[in-house]
Amino acid sequence: MHFFYLILAIPTFFCLICSFNKSLEMSKVHRLMQNECKICYGNLTTFNLSCPFLSQTYHSERHTGQYYTLPAAHIQKLFPHGLPPRFQLQIKTFNEGCVMVRPPALELISYLKKADYSKPPLRYILYGDVGTGKTMCLSHALHYCYTQGWLIVHISDAHLWVKNCKELLPSSSRPSRFDQPIQASQWLKNFKITNERFLSKVQLGYVWTKRERTEKGQPLGELVDQGVNRMKSSSDVVGAVLRELRLQAGGATEGEGAFKLAVAVDGLNALWGKTSLKKEDRTMCEPEELTLIHNVRKMMKNNWSGGAILTALSQTGSLFKPQSAYLPSELLGEEGFDNMEPFVPVSVSNYNEKEFESCYLYYLDRNWLQHSHSRSEEGKKELIFLSNKNPSILERLCAFL
Repeated sequence: MHFFYLILAIPTFFCLICSFNKSLEMSKVHRLMQNECKICYGNLTTFNLSCPFLSQTYHSERHTGQYYTLPAAHIQKLFPHGLPPRFQLQIKTFNEGCVMVRPPALELISYLKKADYSKPPLRYILYGDVGTGKTMCLSHALHYCYTQGWLIVHISDAHLWVKNCKELLPSSSRPSRFDQPIQASQWLKNFKITNERFLSKVQLGYVWTKRERTEKGQPLGELVDQGVNRMKSSSDVVGAVLRELRLQAGGATEGEGAFKLAVAVDGLNALWGKTSLKKEDRTMCEPEELTLIHNVRKMMKNNWSGGAILTALSQTGSLFKPQSAYLPSELLGEEGFDNMEPFVPVSVSNYNEKEFESCYLYYLDRNWLQHSHSRSEEGKKELIFLSNKNPSILERLCAFL
């Protein structure tokens, strides 16, 4: 009798062995993918979240809707100013920074791969309705540039420079302009964190006051430190740094001096909009009167080479513009549109079916959707109806479930 039961147990035993071997092989595959794909690795067992490649260089249309993980070290270096507040909260909650691979970001990256950097930079403008993910698509493209060794000039929200400024001082070098030392100093600190490896580049000499000067041939890092430590001259230092980068970008085809320059501005329309800042005589300050805005506008010109200009329009924080406006011609106005032409428009729209499904499953997997009804098919249809597949609205709805 015991022999009979032993015979019956043999197939089960072999099934267990096969199952163990299979799980062992899958574990090896997972470990291999983690070792090979430190940038794009995700959970291979969770609805295709991973992108099994070395970097965003290999992201293509077949990866649309999948998530890839931003390494914590890259977030700290590339985005020291922080990512969008709601996304930062999600990073803290999930203990990971996962970014969805979306068509607009792929389109922008494909343009960057094909561009001729010996010629003036192409200008790209991401535009779309409120909450469609323009900032995250711009961040994806910036992360691509960062992993490819580009020097990054990033203004994370230009609207913050034209409103609610705590300190507005007459410029010491240009009487007709106004300095924003707090904003300038903070931007220089973030620039230093992101581009530390480039700060040994040589730059020209500058005279700041009768007693202060930066000698010719000093590293770019010393110029940045000058602005961080001497807040009074920080706005002028920002202009000097940007000028040096325009002169040196693409200046060498090979060797230590070669670098590509990515100039990224979120909230581009702030450069040609209106401000909420008032002068001493209580009249409104125009954007071109601000030293920081004046210098960033220079970076938007295509009179230099060796890089690309990546921008996004934003209704959030935009002053004196209707909430329904989202087209470049509407948000930039005539002056801004004329200054940015010619440019490559990249439309960012709401999620498609595949992207919505991927986002919904991601929230389910991370137990972000706690309500039992939200896990049903009817609940999913309600989320589609209420959000209209808008990424921002969907995230806010799911936060309460």
